[in-house]
Amino acid sequence: MGSDNDAIIQHGSQDDRQAASEQDIELMGVQTNVTSREDVPPDGGYGWVCTACLLLINANTWGVNSSWGVFLNHYLSNSSFAGATHLEYALIGGLSISQALLISPAVAAANDRFGTRVTLLIGTILVSVAMLTSSFADQVWILFLTQGACFGYGMGFLYITASAILPQWFSTKRSLALGIASSGAGFGGLAYNLGAGAGIETVGWKWTYRILAIATLVSNLGCSLLLKDRNRTVQPNKRAFDMREFGHISVILVIWWGFVTELGYIVLLYSLPNYATSIGLTAQQGSVVGAMLNLGLAVGRPAVGYLSDRLGRINIATVMTALCGIFCLAIWVPAKTYGVLILFALAAGTVTGTFWGCVVPVTAEVVGLQRLPAAFGMICLPLVLPTTFAEAIALQLVSFRGYLSSQVFVGS
Repeated sequence: MGSDNDAIIQHGSQDDRQAASEQDIELMGVQTNVTSREDVPPDGGYGWVCTACLLLINANTWGVNSSWGVFLNHYLSNSSFAGATHLEYALIGGLSISQALLISPAVAAANDRFGTRVTLLIGTILVSVAMLTSSFADQVWILFLTQGACFGYGMGFLYITASAILPQWFSTKRSLALGIASSGAGFGGLAYNLGAGAGIETVGWKWTYRILAIATLVSNLGCSLLLKDRNRTVQPNKRAFDMREFGHISVILVIWWGFVTELGYIVLLYSLPNYATSIGLTAQQGSVVGAMLNLGLAVGRPAVGYLSDRLGRINIATVMTALCGIFCLAIWVPAKTYGVLILFALAAGTVTGTFWGCVVPVTAEVVGLQRLPAAFGMICLPLVLPTTFAEAIALQLVSFRGYLSSQVFVGS
C-alpha cells in the first residue's frame, strides 16, 4: 500500500515537473519573440554612409533653397519681372519650404507604396526640373510654379524621406549624426549663395538656374541610390495621415516650437542679403553675408548635435532657440557696417534653424522610432503657415516701418 502511494506521489511530481518545463519553454519562446522584435540600431557602420548622403541631400535642397535670398535681392534691385511686387517675391520663397511640408502625407504614401528609393528619385527629378524650368520664366507667376511649388515638392520627397532613415541607424549617437547631416544645409547654402551671386554677375540668373539644375541632379541622384533604410527591422508605422498624433501633448509641443521658430528662421534665411544692400553694401557683399549665415549653420549644427547627445536634446534645443533671439536683438539691430553684419550672420547661423537640426531626434525621443514617420509628417503640416507667410510678413513690416520692426519681429 505504501509503495503504491509512493508511486502515485512520484508520478504526480513527474507530471508537475513536465508541466513546469513546458511552461518554461513557452515563456522562453515569448521572451525570444519579444527580443526578436526589439531593434537595436548599429550606431554606426553603413549609418555613416547614410549620414553623408543626407548631408548632401540637405546641401542640394535646403542649401540650394537658401540661395533664393541672392536671387530675391537681384530681382528687387533690377525689377527683373515687370509688375512683380515685393510681396509676390516673398511668397515664392515661402512656398518652396511650405510645400515641402505640405506634401508630407503624399511622401509617406509614396514611401509605403513604392519604397524609399523610388520616393527619393521622385524628389530628385522634381528639384532639378524646378531649377531648369525656372531659367525659362518670363513672368513672376511661372516662378510660383517652378521655384515655389515644384521645388518645394521635390525637397519634401527628398528631405522627409531621407530624414526618417537616419534615426534607424543610430541610438546614442543619433543627435550627432543628424547634426552632421543637417550641417549640409549650411555647407550647401555657403556654396550656393556664393555661387549664385557670382553666377548672376557673370552668366546671368537664367544660366545660374541651369547650372543649379545639373548640380542638384548629379548629387541627389547618387545619394538616392546609396541611401538604405532598415524598415524591415524597425517596422515603422507608415500611415500617411494619422490624426491621432495630434492627440499627444508631446507632438503638440514640438509643433508649437517649430511654429514660432520658423517665423524667425525663414526671415533670416532670405532677408540678410537684401538688408545688406539696404544699409549701403553691394549685392556681392550681400551674398557673402548670406553665405556667412550658412557657414554658421554648417559649424553650429554638428556641435548642437554633439551637445544634445551629452546634455539632453530638449535642453539644448531650448537654449539655442533663446540664444538666436538674443543675437537678433543685441547684434542685428545695431548692425550698420559690413563687419558687424558678418559677425551677426556667423553668430546667428550657429544657433538658428536649430529646429531642423533637432526635430527628428527630439521627435524620435518623445514618440519612438515606430511612430516617428507618422508623427513627423503630422508635425510638418501645421508648419506650412509660418513658412509660407514669414518672409511676406517681414517685407510688409519693412515697407511700412523699416527693417527695425522686422528685426524685432524675428528676435522676439
